[in-house]
Amino acid sequence: MADPTNLIEIESVGNIIAAVAALGTASMGFVDVMKAFNGGPSNFGFSSIKRTLLPFLPKQANGAFNEAELLDALKSNWINGVAKADQKAKAKALIHLGLTAGNAAELAKAAGVDEKTLASVADKVAGRSQQPLTPAETNTLGQFDAILSAVLDEAYERADQQYRNGTKILAMIVAVIFGIVASGLINAGGFSPANCILGLIVGLVSVPLAPVAKDLVSSLQAASGALQLTQRGIRR
Repeated sequence: MADPTNLIEIESVGNIIAAVAALGTASMGFVDVMKAFNGGPSNFGFSSIKRTLLPFLPKQANGAFNEAELLDALKSNWINGVAKADQKAKAKALIHLGLTAGNAAELAKAAGVDEKTLASVADKVAGRSQQPLTPAETNTLGQFDAILSAVLDEAYERADQQYRNGTKILAMIVAVIFGIVASGLINAGGFSPANCILGLIVGLVSVPLAPVAKDLVSSLQAASGALQLTQRGIRR
């Protein structure tokens, strides 16, 4: 059994924690490098955004952008890690840009607002009618905006969670592979079942440990320093 008063053992534990955390950091770095290949892990989560926003994306946006082009614009922002607030604002602006009398029925159905009133709003916003918005139209537009904002929040928050979880799982898989390979190469016995199990365990804990490793090592160093002072006092 390890002696808690043994400074060498305490320092060894700190070194082990630092080494395991370094494996987790290296694995996350490896996953980050994979983003260079057509976005790689950066694509995680966008399918959720696409699925949620699809009912609000017009097939033709004022003759300028179609559904596929709008999705490409949103995806480019997602892959490049643009701030979520900016992505939501841009998505909302593009959806508003695509609102016409011709597709108002589809968007009204998706948002649950009155179709005819939203079509009238689209005509007036596009400048086809010089009449100002009526209170009913203003209310309908406000309802549409509120529902669209809620849908955007749901889509991007869920996608962000899927991205974070996906990259962590991928980093953990990479860490397990690295851990098994390193354990087989470093330890005696090569790729024995025991070494493979050790590498598996190290790989599984390395990614969650990496963010808190610095604090743990610092705590162990502080404990080691306090123990040294205590032992010096006892010897005196």
